[in-house]
Amino acid sequence: MAWNLLFKTCAELIEFLKKILYSQDFVNRHKRSPKNFIRNRLLNFQILFLYFINLPKGSYQDELDHFFKALFKLDVAVAVVSKMALCLARRKLEYSAFVEFNQHLIEFFYKHFKSTKTWHGFNLFGIDGSTLKLYKYKDIKEHFGVMKPNNSPEVPMARVSQMFDVLNKVTIDAIISPYHVGERELLHQHMLNLMPNDLLLLDRGYPAYWIFNLILSRGGNFCARISKQWKIVQSFIESGSNEAIVDLHASYQSRKECLEMGLDILPLRLRLIRVELESDQIEVLITSLTDEKKFPQKIFKDLYHQRWPVEVDYLFMKERIQVGNFSGESSLSVYQDFHSKVFTKNLIWVLASPAQDTIEQIKEESKQDRQLNMTQAISKSKDTLFLLFKRPAEIIAQLIQQIHAVFMAATEPIRPGRKFKRNHKVNKREHYMNYKPCR
Repeated sequence: MAWNLLFKTCAELIEFLKKILYSQDFVNRHKRSPKNFIRNRLLNFQILFLYFINLPKGSYQDELDHFFKALFKLDVAVAVVSKMALCLARRKLEYSAFVEFNQHLIEFFYKHFKSTKTWHGFNLFGIDGSTLKLYKYKDIKEHFGVMKPNNSPEVPMARVSQMFDVLNKVTIDAIISPYHVGERELLHQHMLNLMPNDLLLLDRGYPAYWIFNLILSRGGNFCARISKQWKIVQSFIESGSNEAIVDLHASYQSRKECLEMGLDILPLRLRLIRVELESDQIEVLITSLTDEKKFPQKIFKDLYHQRWPVEVDYLFMKERIQVGNFSGESSLSVYQDFHSKVFTKNLIWVLASPAQDTIEQIKEESKQDRQLNMTQAISKSKDTLFLLFKRPAEIIAQLIQQIHAVFMAATEPIRPGRKFKRNHKVNKREHYMNYKPCR
């Protein structure tokens, strides 16, 4: 019964998104000129949108041929549309279409999917940044900027950041920006998506009075790893206490930031938590959860550890869906590729909800825990997922059940207690525009 209800909810999600995609208001908001997408062409707004959410990573023509083979149920992948037509069409599409579509997906997910997970009633979000290496084209270099390593040629780079639900594995908000923009600035932009029942998990690069003040002003909460360079942290460590309630005062720079944002600069009542690691090292967490009875000190080590999935998701995006394998020579193409892949990743996770629930039940009946193999789920969704937006409403639920069956066949065992030393070596492998991989 519960699974059938989830299948129905997944089908309702697709119908909800389909109505938005085919509405003229949505098209008008996200075409780059009023003159765009007026004529009735094969590569119209909706088809172009669906092409991008099909996770293209090969050459233009090869991706187009297989896309239309699946769309039109052809026996052979023939050239229905030329790669030049795609190059011209993508210039008419604003990347904001994928951003808005992802917002609608996330809103529907939290409103209608009853199986969403929380921690003590909080949505648990990790915020973290990373970088992406870009192609050396003029427009891309001028827009995103370059990194200048010592004794090496300059490298075009973009900075990315995401607000990630570490329990439900969906990206709430994703940003790709010029390289010179810092992670704290991008976190500021994420705050537009913060709600009162959200709890943010932050690495030690983020803590600052103005950031804590901003989070609290929006009704959110946080737990962050804080550097031992802070005087208040040094005093806490020297005290030997396991926890302490402290008043955090604004520094000169934080005062300036708060005044620019219209925030008060009163001392913040926060809590420091001492965590002893298995390596005998000590780390200190700072949190807005000051209720010692409701949130005892012993739960915070596990709480902060739950930030790890946001790191894993970056690895998944870079290696599995190749978010850095861009398909164009303009800054617009970078934005299109990035945001379309974020949306597709989210959609697959949401549609995998029935499979996740099935796996949870299997855990209760089996001695061996299992999990969904997302690499296989992404692979099997290629040339399939976008068809949900082209098929009649009466068969969408059936298609979702078939996709669910494929997902269930791609589960893998969980091996608890496994640990691997982190490899900090730089991976020198790159994606090359002139040598796109075969499918």
